[in-house]
Amino acid sequence: MPKGAFIALAGKSGSGKTTVMKTINRLIDPDCGEVRIEGKAVVSVDAPVLRRQIGYVFQGAGLFPHMRVFENIAVTPHLLGWSKADIASRTAELLDLVELPQSFATRLPAELSGGQQQRVALARALAARPRIVLMDEPFGALDPVTRDNLGNAYRALHGTFGLTTIMVTHDMQEAILLADRIAVMKEGRLIADVTPGDLLAPQPDPDVAALIAVPLRQAERVRKIAAAAERGPTS
Repeated sequence: MPKGAFIALAGKSGSGKTTVMKTINRLIDPDCGEVRIEGKAVVSVDAPVLRRQIGYVFQGAGLFPHMRVFENIAVTPHLLGWSKADIASRTAELLDLVELPQSFATRLPAELSGGQQQRVALARALAARPRIVLMDEPFGALDPVTRDNLGNAYRALHGTFGLTTIMVTHDMQEAILLADRIAVMKEGRLIADVTPGDLLAPQPDPDVAALIAVPLRQAERVRKIAAAAERGPTS
């Protein structure tokens, strides 16, 4: 994948999406083949060192419940030996970027809403200025409005910082709206690697066609309901 791309990994549960993500930051080493970052095999890099260079956003935020917001954000910079002043400055900057009040810095995760926790998780992933961000169903547990807002906010951050992002999602509509390319997996294999526009054209693979049919059917149902509402009740 090219530097600066936003890739969505889609496919049914168990297709291998999360496994692929884990091979990138060496939570799993592949049995064969290689993962390379800028031409360098990741297995040649010490795993903890590698992970500190890659942001990771978990499903359901995954914040440390006993740590306050600023402590959660500071985890990786602290491990990298940043000074207290640099960590404080970066934390304040990130709270602004993810649109959270500075007063939230001293709150515990339990004092935040789900959407607020996910914003902190994004800030934590970006704290050490990574080149690559991995996101595993990052917005799946959120309500539709928060999910849409946060997805758009992250997409803007992706562009601002020139990140390379890989996002696992089951939501094809989310993949189409956020990603530059969509990689569809089935049983551990890549069965499609296309742009969102390509997916809106007829697909020869039945599994890919079935995935894209869902948001198209939903959009058509919404269109019909809206059209009926505009016509109003009939006598």
